[in-house]
Amino acid sequence: MSGKIAILSLGCARNLVDSEVIAGRLKRKGYALIDLGADKENISNQPDEADTVLVNTCAFIKEAKEESIQAILDLIELKQKGRLKRIIVAGCLSQRYPDKLLKELPEIDAFSGVISLNHAPERFCLTPCHYAYVKICEGCINHCSFCVIPKIKPRFSSRSIESIVNEIKTWEKRGCREINLIGQDITAYGEDLPDETRLTDLLEQILKNSKKIHWLRLLYLSPQRLNDGLIQLVASSPRIVKYIDLPLQHINNRILKLMRRDINSSLIYKLIDKIRKKIPEVALRSTLIVGFPGETDKEFRQLLDFAKSIRFERLGLFMYSREENTPAFDLEQQVPQRVKEERYNIIMSAQQEIARQVNQKWQDKSLEVLVEERQENGLYIGRSQYDAPGVDGLVYVRSKSKLPIGSFINVKITDTWEYDLMGERL
Repeated sequence: MSGKIAILSLGCARNLVDSEVIAGRLKRKGYALIDLGADKENISNQPDEADTVLVNTCAFIKEAKEESIQAILDLIELKQKGRLKRIIVAGCLSQRYPDKLLKELPEIDAFSGVISLNHAPERFCLTPCHYAYVKICEGCINHCSFCVIPKIKPRFSSRSIESIVNEIKTWEKRGCREINLIGQDITAYGEDLPDETRLTDLLEQILKNSKKIHWLRLLYLSPQRLNDGLIQLVASSPRIVKYIDLPLQHINNRILKLMRRDINSSLIYKLIDKIRKKIPEVALRSTLIVGFPGETDKEFRQLLDFAKSIRFERLGLFMYSREENTPAFDLEQQVPQRVKEERYNIIMSAQQEIARQVNQKWQDKSLEVLVEERQENGLYIGRSQYDAPGVDGLVYVRSKSKLPIGSFINVKITDTWEYDLMGERL
């Protein structure tokens, strides 16, 4: 290969870290890199000066596969028009369907599967310089019946504390002020290590050795392993954001058992109650699944009532995606797509009103905001600690003075909406 390589990263933040690792390796070999960034929605806008595009794909659910395939087809069209010389497909899609892709997409120049857990901090940053994702473990220790990750990713493995702390120090030197620790289940961190290291040990070392990191965010925390010690550490440390991302998926015991979630509704309610008592200012985020095979109207209503009663500050919702080579694929009583869509819309409508009411509590109050983007006429876009990058809400800020990108400021909230806030710099 020669010339410039454009990087297109699809899917979750874990994929983004893998893309940064791949890009870092290419940069060290002397290649010039272009981050397509926002152009992922319109590949045809990719810069003509790039003769190669590397797309890191996702294959977690049907919608992710469709997005990845469409991106590849758009790139093939550019290649046929002479605007590209080479296309490289990497990541989960090529890991999951290597033979099929090779047969059906002869226009692709190279395929590469998922990469192994990387311990080197030298990455090409694909995020704004004020925040970064740090992957602390790879693979998943859980075996949920609906999930294909164990079939795609390698066996669960944790990085050493030393390698993680050293990487965060590197980000800190580059001016990073928010670190997002990520993995399929970071509460399992250390269970494969010989010295009984756990997530709380890692967090204590990060806090001790990275004084300039202002926000430390934990993505994602399994309800089966979120223990009292971790909850207490989040509650007591001012630099660990009060944001608990707790994927629950369902609340009905029969469905939870079919999902192989290894938890029941009673434990879920008790855990949520404990979190909110120990961390009163917490923003609790979760993901739920509607339309799992065999989900009855009554069981769906139980899930809806659960969402209404808990009033999650942030909520992601998925329609069950039937994935081959998963235990749930062969379950009887698959729910029709029409019913899944109806159930999805009902819960999302309810959550929209909940989110609006949750945001209203900030009216006329002060909130610390990380400044991320400058707009026109003194308007800025930022986030609070209660909003993870790329998935949650925004805070729009008006300021008469110039605000440095990546700075933390206090904002008085003057208006609230379903998901976003508006305020003025104090």
